[in-house]
Amino acid sequence: MPAAGRVLLHSVTMWLLLQSLLLLASCLCSAAAFPKGCYPSEEEGLKTFRCSNAQLTEVPRDIPNDTNKLYLDSNRIPFLPRDAFWDLPLLLELDLSHNAIASVESGAFRGLAEHLHSLDLSSNRLVSVSKDAFSNLKAKVNLSNNPWLCDCRLQELIRTVDLAAGSSGGIVCDSSAQEEHVGKAFLQVIADTDFCNVYKKTTDIAMLVTMFGWFAMVISYLVYYVRQNQEDARRHLEYLKSLPSKQRRSEESSTISTVV
Repeated sequence: MPAAGRVLLHSVTMWLLLQSLLLLASCLCSAAAFPKGCYPSEEEGLKTFRCSNAQLTEVPRDIPNDTNKLYLDSNRIPFLPRDAFWDLPLLLELDLSHNAIASVESGAFRGLAEHLHSLDLSSNRLVSVSKDAFSNLKAKVNLSNNPWLCDCRLQELIRTVDLAAGSSGGIVCDSSAQEEHVGKAFLQVIADTDFCNVYKKTTDIAMLVTMFGWFAMVISYLVYYVRQNQEDARRHLEYLKSLPSKQRRSEESSTISTVV
């Protein structure tokens, strides 16, 4: 082989080796940035990031921002802070099932309203969540198998979100102001009970009682004030009667004018 050919072959070989090393280094760096037990993949043409059963205690920060499907199920995440998924504008599916989530801050899903179509929060520790936490979400939401407190807040939440098909029966009252509701499916309960209407009636009664209390206090004070003035006037008149007649007449005129 001519010397020129050997040089060219050597150059091409070295270039390919260098590219391979750079690619390997890039992959190793990317892998090192991910939490233990998390890895990216591609499923049905969608970019997927799996962190299932990875012993996570918070939402990872280094999730690729072009992720379409995110699996954070079967971990120990206790709450979802505001803007937890803000850097994932292309997210379509989010699985947070089988965690320890007991709190969802308002704005936790901010930035996902346009694209997210599936949100799984089943089998967590949710007792009560504000409807504002799901503001503007169009996703199908699974809220089943949580220890829900059945009240007006849950009723407003259920009216706000679009429940995933077949999940409504799993939203069961773990606690309630009325003992007979415990253990029943929430949608079955609100078919007969309007929690928000009951709350409104209770609030109205409380306001009426408070207003009546203030009114009674004002009336009592006025009665006391009038009686006290009458008593003072009576005592003063009795005092005047004990004075000499000329001075008494003058004082009586002054007292009567003051009372009037």
